[in-house]
Amino acid sequence: MLTIRNMTKNMGGRTLFEDSNLTINWGERTALVGPNGAGKSTLFKIILGEEDCDNGVVDLDEYAIVGYLAQEAGDPGDETVMEIAMGTTPEMVGILRTMREHEAAGTTDSDEYGAAQDQFTALNGYQLEPKAKKILAGLSFKQEDFDRPAREFSGGWIMRSYLARLLVMEPDLLMLDEPTNHLDLHTLIWFQRYLQNYPGAILMISHDRDFMDEIIETVFDIDQQSFISYTGNYSSFLNQRETRYEQQVSAYRNQQKEIAKVQEFVDRFRSVGSKASQVQSKMKQIEKMRTLEKPATPRKVFKFNFPQPPRSTQKVVELENVDLAYGDLVIYKNTSLTIERGEKIVLVGPNGAGKSTLMKLLAGTLEPQAGTRRAGYSTKLGYYSQHRSEAFDEHNSVLDEVMKAAPDIREDEARSILGSFLFRRQDVHKKCKVLSGGEKSRLNLVKFLVDPPNLLLMDEPTTHLDILSIEALVQALKQYEGTLVFISHDVHFIRALGETTLHISGGQLTRYSGGYDYYLEKSGLGDGDARGGITA
Repeated sequence: MLTIRNMTKNMGGRTLFEDSNLTINWGERTALVGPNGAGKSTLFKIILGEEDCDNGVVDLDEYAIVGYLAQEAGDPGDETVMEIAMGTTPEMVGILRTMREHEAAGTTDSDEYGAAQDQFTALNGYQLEPKAKKILAGLSFKQEDFDRPAREFSGGWIMRSYLARLLVMEPDLLMLDEPTNHLDLHTLIWFQRYLQNYPGAILMISHDRDFMDEIIETVFDIDQQSFISYTGNYSSFLNQRETRYEQQVSAYRNQQKEIAKVQEFVDRFRSVGSKASQVQSKMKQIEKMRTLEKPATPRKVFKFNFPQPPRSTQKVVELENVDLAYGDLVIYKNTSLTIERGEKIVLVGPNGAGKSTLMKLLAGTLEPQAGTRRAGYSTKLGYYSQHRSEAFDEHNSVLDEVMKAAPDIREDEARSILGSFLFRRQDVHKKCKVLSGGEKSRLNLVKFLVDPPNLLLMDEPTTHLDILSIEALVQALKQYEGTLVFISHDVHFIRALGETTLHISGGQLTRYSGGYDYYLEKSGLGDGDARGGITA
């Protein structure tokens, strides 16, 4: 379906790909992996025809339909959620609106309505509409949302409507750039199962390793300007890459020994006349030899030991008979919750259920309208939110901020920790005033970890992190002896850290005394999603 041959691409004075090859077959599920800046998004643009390569051939089957989901949604204009999901043309939009107006007015016996119906049928609308409704429901839209203008929703929900459009269109090659970023856990489960039955080929960029493990059968790793192919899912790729690296190191060392041995002979007998022909032969042997480059060490998770927080009281924080509403929308009514020392709790539930609101109530940044919040007298609280940046000294560098947060830390250790969270080389000298939102979030994370509170509240801490950075955070929080309450849509992160699961829905809190898999089993989600089917 897609073949890339001998492709070279240079950008900003740097070679991304050199004489590289890649093939994706019909129906194949493929992940494109590599460190930030390796060229993953650039390759997507080349495949889509938005950028040219400097050399080589990109051959896409002329009959193949390609669908692409970007990380950020464009302006939806006046389109409704349903119109986006159906991929409607301006003509279809007009027909649909005519039909809706007559249906609302009760004039479905008019000639205009009949003509609109005929046109709708001719454009295959009656097949598209039920499919779009089913997919929108799977992506957690309510039926009353279908005919609302998409611009009334947040960016994450607009992304879901465009994702629905792709799934309705069912392209032969589905290209997804970080498709799970805006999905809650329940919707992620539905989407994962849908893709498992998807009939077309899939090419994705993702930082969610569990999601890739469930979907992917081939991995292309961008390594030393080439696409290295591995058969299997992401976890299999990690094992194979380690084996490949060990083989490369062994081959390099053996060749270096052979070169040294030959060179020793040449140096020893260079001035011995009777050995002249042998010396010449050995020198030609070295010249003809295809010298192996020393293999680059694969980037690995940096493991570090953080100071442990002071011990808290047994009851770290509690809510008693709390009420919270936004206008007429009641989120919590007479709700109580106790968090005890050492618990590792993950909050799950659909978007809009009140997970972030509960986190703010626990943090004390949102006051309940009734009821009480009490923190233990020795509770030292840290609240991390992807939408909340700690106040930094704008004149400080990134490194200065970390050293200030933990005066006992060594500079080399601070640099290593920052490197694990994507502040590399000269990035540590950036002034805080020029940091992007994502960089501020990552710096916040590091500051929490080098000076941890004994109650850590974390709302989507893996946003803005790559896979190895997520794993570094997992390893750090596994060592953490304080109390952790978190929200995440990254299943690997949840599986690794969640020991208790708190499900939130309709203002009700249901505690499951086990991790993610226990919750799936007891809640019934492990047997299939009840919201309208899971197949493509």
